[in-house]
Amino acid sequence: MALTCIATFLSLAQLLSAMPLQCDLLPPQIPDNTTASKLLGKWFYIAGASQFPFHLLEMVLIDNGYLDVDPTEQEQELLINQHITVEDRCLTNNSTYLEISINNATLIKYAKNQRPVGKLLNSSSEDIFLIQYQAYKEKNYAGLYLYARNQTLSKTQLEEFRDHAKCLGLSEEEIVYAPWQKKELCQ
Repeated sequence: MALTCIATFLSLAQLLSAMPLQCDLLPPQIPDNTTASKLLGKWFYIAGASQFPFHLLEMVLIDNGYLDVDPTEQEQELLINQHITVEDRCLTNNSTYLEISINNATLIKYAKNQRPVGKLLNSSSEDIFLIQYQAYKEKNYAGLYLYARNQTLSKTQLEEFRDHAKCLGLSEEEIVYAPWQKKELCQ
């Protein structure tokens, strides 16, 4: 049961309306006609940050993970299949979509009559994928996920993630990096 809860969280089920932007580093990505094609493929989970203690605990349990972003029949949607390894189990979820419109790129998770939302953020590199979200549980909690084309990031890319986290009010203690110590079970 706990692993199901973790999988649900990690499949971005806790994403809610994106918080108002208060930092120059945090504009949402404004898609163009090449955005979808740039996002297709495999994205490795590198790190997550959250003010919500339960989310932090769940992130600590991740050994490794990745997203597969695939096209759908609808041109404005990309299917996101998430695969994570927790201990000796591979958990997969495919109920998340990235809706791309002329105004923004919004992450949608369809689950139990909810339609939580996260925003794809601009980054300095096409090799990293930043998702900002805000969860509401008695109060607002900021969160941020970092995915990359490779498991190893440059110092500059990691600093960019930390800068985005800081702009969201997330401390260094609220950042959890995937250890990638165990073999990737989700092939």
